[in-house]
Formats: sequence, C-alpha cells, structure tokens
Amino acid sequence: MSAAASPNAEVRGRRRDKMAAAGLLPVVGLFLLVLPGALGKRSQVKTLTDGTWRDLLQGEWMIEFYAPWCPACQSLQPEWEKFAEWGEDLEVNIAKVDVTEEPGLSGRFIITALPTIYHCKDGEFRRYQGPRTKNDFINFISDKEWKSIEPVSSWFGPSSLMMSSMSALFQLSMWIRRCHSYLTEDIGIPVWGSYAIFALATLFSGLILGLIMVFLADCLCPSKRHRPQQYPYSKKLTSESSRFLKKLDEEQEADEEDLSDDEAENKELVDRDCSTNAVRQRPVNPAATTDKS
Repeated sequence: MSAAASPNAEVRGRRRDKMAAAGLLPVVGLFLLVLPGALGKRSQVKTLTDGTWRDLLQGEWMIEFYAPWCPACQSLQPEWEKFAEWGEDLEVNIAKVDVTEEPGLSGRFIITALPTIYHCKDGEFRRYQGPRTKNDFINFISDKEWKSIEPVSSWFGPSSLMMSSMSALFQLSMWIRRCHSYLTEDIGIPVWGSYAIFALATLFSGLILGLIMVFLADCLCPSKRHRPQQYPYSKKLTSESSRFLKKLDEEQEADEEDLSDDEAENKELVDRDCSTNAVRQRPVNPAATTDKS
C-alpha cells in the first residue's frame, strides 16, 4: 500500500510544480518586457565639471546650477529631465552643474541663487529668468526667445581673467573649508586650534610673498647707490655746459662793448653841448669895446 502511494505522491508533486511554473510565466514575461526599458532609459542631462566646462563655448547649451539639498532644485529636476529628452530634436545640449562638487564653476558664473539657469550660444551667455516648465524651456529654444535677452558682458564672461580669478578664489575657499573639517573632525583639533593654524599659515605665506616681491622689485628697479656711475654721460654733460657758459660770456662781452660805444658817443655829445654853451655864455669886456671906439 505504501509502495503504491509513493508513485502517486510523486506524480501529484510534479503536477504542482508545473502549475506553479505556469503561474510564474506571465510574471517573468512582464518583468522581461519592463526590464530592458528601465535599463535602456538613461538621463539625457550632461554633467559638467571644472575640466569640461569649455565645451559650452561651442554650440547651443542650457545649463542648470543646482545643489542636492535645495528644495527648488529638487522640484525642478523632473521638468529638466523631460526637457532633456527634447534636446536632440531641438539641437541643444542640456547640462547641469552641482555647485557643492564644483565650487570653481560656481565662482566662474557668480551663482548667488539656486537653481540658476544659463543659456549659451557660441560662447555668449544669457541668464534664463522665465518659468521653469518643460514647455517653457522648449519654447525658449524653438522660438529663439533668448535673442531678446542681453548677453553677459565679456568682462564678466566665464572665460575672462576676472572670472578665472574668482573661480580660483572659490576653489581656495572650498579647499580651506575641507582642511578645516579634516582638522576638526578627523584629527580632533579644537576649532580655535584650526583657526590658529590658518592664521600662522597666512602670516608665513604673506612673509614669503613679500620677500619675493621685494627681490623682484630690487632686480627690476635697483636703488641709486647700486647703480654704476655713468662717466661718459657726465663728461658729455660737462663739455656741453662749458660750451654754453662760454657762449654766454661772449654774448655778455659783446653787450658790454656795445654799451661802452654808446656811452662814448653820448659823452662826446655831452662835451660838444657843454663847449657850445660856454661860448654863448662868455662875458663881454667893456674896456675892449672903448678902445676900439
């Protein structure tokens, strides 16, 4: 009896397995249909870094500056992803920049509010300040509404010297912040100790920079006591001055001779006038007149 029952139990077990497998087939089929679509759907938004931002200088771009902790940025992400799906049709590149990971780009574009959106066309940057929906983004590109916005001045463009310096400053500040976090959190140095270390480092670097500037200034513009005496120039100057003085003496002597000649002529005229007056004023002798009579 038990030997006859065992084949039946085995048969029933096989039937249950077949029924379970038949019930799982639709589920597995549905999973296989959905899985390729889920794996094949990739984000069309490009991620820019401080090393790849120069790609913006060619072609047309829309760039979003965001931070993961920003609620407004989080609400914008679905619309931005949908807009990116139209990027190929509109022939525009859709990109984003995480300002917490790329502080240099944050300083290069002077990001003061989040999220911030820029439009770039062949190196000209314009700030987008319209509504933040997929349709508005599409109309902004398809209708070329960006032409009505004044582009950013070349002085404040991301590739200018000023903005490059600002980018370096932002990167330095982020590096200082990371060093401060490392000293206080990982090593366990007190906050005041970290500040003291940065103060000493600032003083030391300023001293080194000052010495370098003094050395360069002394090399480019040496002081007078270290300059060699320029004898040929001084001799030339002395000969020219002696010639000038000699010429002045000659002119002065000529003027004196002219004055002496004028004085002599004036003296002769005075003498003649005096003799004429003496003749006219000579008294008449009355005895002489009587004798003649």
